[in-house]
Amino acid sequence: MSTYIWRFFQGSGILGDESKLCPHSKRSLERWVAAYRRHGARGLEPKSTRPKSHPNETEIRIKERVIELRKKTNKCALKLKWQLDKEGVSLHRNTIHKIIRKERLVRKYRVRKLKYKYIKVPLAPGELVEIDVKYVPEKLGNKRYYQFTAIDCATRWRYLEIYDDCANHSSLKFLEKVLRIAPFRVRAIKTDNGSNFTNRYTGYDKSSDPLNPRLHDLDLMCQSKNIIHYLIDPGKPAQNGKVERSHRSDQEIFYDRNKFKDIGDLKKKIRAWNNYYNNLEHCSLDGKTPNEMLELLTIQKPTNVCV
Repeated sequence: MSTYIWRFFQGSGILGDESKLCPHSKRSLERWVAAYRRHGARGLEPKSTRPKSHPNETEIRIKERVIELRKKTNKCALKLKWQLDKEGVSLHRNTIHKIIRKERLVRKYRVRKLKYKYIKVPLAPGELVEIDVKYVPEKLGNKRYYQFTAIDCATRWRYLEIYDDCANHSSLKFLEKVLRIAPFRVRAIKTDNGSNFTNRYTGYDKSSDPLNPRLHDLDLMCQSKNIIHYLIDPGKPAQNGKVERSHRSDQEIFYDRNKFKDIGDLKKKIRAWNNYYNNLEHCSLDGKTPNEMLELLTIQKPTNVCV
């Protein structure tokens, strides 16, 4: 193509014989010549004919709202869809994902996970509550603090408390407070094998009577209140997955984004964060919040609520 145009410029400048020898039409040659005169050789490079816009394209104000929410909350596309639905904006989750991916607001890498088919057993509120301890990442006044977490497996309703240590008496105080505050009757709890929850792997072998070992204080408290105490397998934190996942949210959304002046400031902010968490949409609850799920299951089974 460039050979014919070059011969045209070397000649008289009239597309006559060249248009007869060129396999392309005279109109194409004229268009290429005009592009060559305006932009030089770069004007002859093939360009995409893809349209710049689409009649069904998402409005720019909606795109800006999606980007704003993503930067502010770092929620996934599905949670952003639920939040936009509450604002009266109907947008498919795949469209939201394309917008945040085009703006490079997604993670730089993804680990492909194996998909397993699990059998989900429907639970009532309080039928199983997972309890665990998390270190507060930064020390306050050169002192380490600990976050005790209890989360209901059925509704994802959660309660947090900060203590100076993670000893046995702190575990007992936390369980007593959960039993008093929880809007349902706690029937069973599940913990890891830490020494503040059990002595199965630390004290049973040292007991003077191995067939009748001395029980942990938490086990004795559970027996007195008719609560079953389950333990996960050693080295299997995934069996306590719900509370572990909530700890990840605590780290990414709460601790990484906040600074604390003292222990009073930490306790005040963590109460506000816990209230926000209980009113946050969850993918595992199909877009419902823990408080909404608690209300729904309480209406269906009102006998499970403590009076």
